[in-house]
Amino acid sequence: MKLTNWKPALRVAAAVATIVVLGAATWLYLRPHGPGPGFISGNGRIEAIEINVAAKAAGRLREVLVDEGEFVSAGQALARMDTEVLKAQRDEAQAQLANAQAAIQTAQFQVTQRESEYGAAQATVAARVANRDAAQKLFERTRTIATKGLLSQQALDDARAQIDSARASVAAAQAQVAAAKAAIETTRSQVTSARSSADAASATIARIDADIADSTLTSPRDGRVQYRVAQPGEVLGAGGNVLNLVDLGDVYMTFFLPETVAGKIALGSEVHIVLDAAPQYVVPAKVSFVAAVAQFTPKTVETASERQKLMFRVKAQIDRALLRKHLKQVKTGLPGVAWIKLDPAAQWPASLAVKVPE
Repeated sequence: MKLTNWKPALRVAAAVATIVVLGAATWLYLRPHGPGPGFISGNGRIEAIEINVAAKAAGRLREVLVDEGEFVSAGQALARMDTEVLKAQRDEAQAQLANAQAAIQTAQFQVTQRESEYGAAQATVAARVANRDAAQKLFERTRTIATKGLLSQQALDDARAQIDSARASVAAAQAQVAAAKAAIETTRSQVTSARSSADAASATIARIDADIADSTLTSPRDGRVQYRVAQPGEVLGAGGNVLNLVDLGDVYMTFFLPETVAGKIALGSEVHIVLDAAPQYVVPAKVSFVAAVAQFTPKTVETASERQKLMFRVKAQIDRALLRKHLKQVKTGLPGVAWIKLDPAAQWPASLAVKVPE
């Protein structure tokens, strides 16, 4: 083909290129550049509070009661651990409690018996004291008569022996009183020991009951099951995760703003969020957190332009009532743009006016 035949094609290509360049320039010039200087935006992702539902104690996972993606409410049973060992331990503790209660009754009966023996011993002492006093008086009379020569020495010796015997009887009776009193204290200590054993068994039963109750894993709050970590039949260690929940009532977007802007933002400031997946909606939120320390910093901050690179983390909380109304539509991880109004006198443009699903 001759060179002259290429000239029309070259002219057409040049014209097309010119049109493309002009069109791109026109689009760049005419495209929306945001709502104006009174506003600032930051890119972020929708996040929510995640909760791990875990086993308190080591054991075998018996069953999981919910599926991934299922909505659950606070207090709802989500999974159950095997409790056969705990039930056996509880039966053992109940037997120990019964033995301790029987020991309490036996010891209390013995205390009553020992108290009766103590009372009888005290009565014996009183009787022996009376006999001793009578023997003492008899001895005094016998000695008086014997000094006058009216009684034999044998009679006086007999009276002296009688009083010695009476005194020994009193001492023996008093020893029995002391023994009975000591026996009372011993049996009372047995009652205390049996009661302590009963209290320990009761505490063990209460602890096992708490462990059995904790073996049913419940949801700490309303949310949605994000994924199952363990399957029935698996043996888990203490603190082993079973499920991961996401609290869709606590949803927010985290984004970053330069330090020149972050210092102007107050908690509670109005935020409008536009998600990439649903650009037709504008979700209202409020600033709930502004970092006090820069989240990332350049290697040097010697110039003003470099100081502009200091970025602070900001969190915008979405209204809980709005989230509850559209709970099934809430998704985490979605990217989007958060717009904040810096100028109180500025008006939100129509493109950023709040618009949520009906």
